Amino acid sequence: MSPRGPGGPPIPLPWAAALLLALRVGRALALPEVCIQCPGSVRNWSKVALYCKQTPELMLHARCCLNQNGTILGLDLQNCSLKDLGPNFPQAHTAVIIDLHANPLKDDLANTFQGFIQLQTLILPPDVNCPGGINAWNTVTFYPNNQTCEGQRNLCNSTGDTEICPENGSCVPDGPGLLQCVCVDGFHGYKCMRQPSQGDFLPRQAGPRSLLQEKATVGRKMEHCTMLECHPPIEEWTSPSSRLCC
Repeated sequence: MSPRGPGGPPIPLPWAAALLLALRVGRALALPEVCIQCPGSVRNWSKVALYCKQTPELMLHARCCLNQNGTILGLDLQNCSLKDLGPNFPQAHTAVIIDLHANPLKDDLANTFQGFIQLQTLILPPDVNCPGGINAWNTVTFYPNNQTCEGQRNLCNSTGDTEICPENGSCVPDGPGLLQCVCVDGFHGYKCMRQPSQGDFLPRQAGPRSLLQEKATVGRKMEHCTMLECHPPIEEWTSPSSRLCC
């Protein structure tokens, strides 16, 4: 309602203020595409709904549980007839809980959850394996209509090897069963062995560069690693130089 002057008619809002208000409303109603890729909303009895209702600051919108900044903390795509999770699924990389059961999903989801380092509860169809395998989770529970993966493990700590990365690299988790070896400041290149020298031209980087983002000497680009992709296998590692995945 427009404000009124003392005893006078309503005073119209300036057009700029009205436009700003409309833009704010539009932004408030905008949802990440992954939240609306399936019709309907989160059911009251779902685990995502129960998680969201435990914290007053969280809100259910469409298929997502969001915080006040619009960050996705929960995603419920159960019973959406999904064969794959689609290009918008990475928008949910901040989620703590995701429900995907009652979908005809493909079995191999390992790389689908790259970057989902906050994920602690994942509910899947009973015939779909937990990404990263059972060793990537503290608990894997089988039910007649779903499989629940709980407590994502830090792969950097789970291997039992403190030298999983080269001398000038540090291990950081990158999702269920995934890790990265990140070069410390001042080092770059394959195995983090190179330092800038006079005459070198290096592009500015926003942060440390991952070993797994560099090109291997054999000419193929390294991918993010899982425990099943290490060459040689973890149990055959004998020296730091051999302890690289992919």
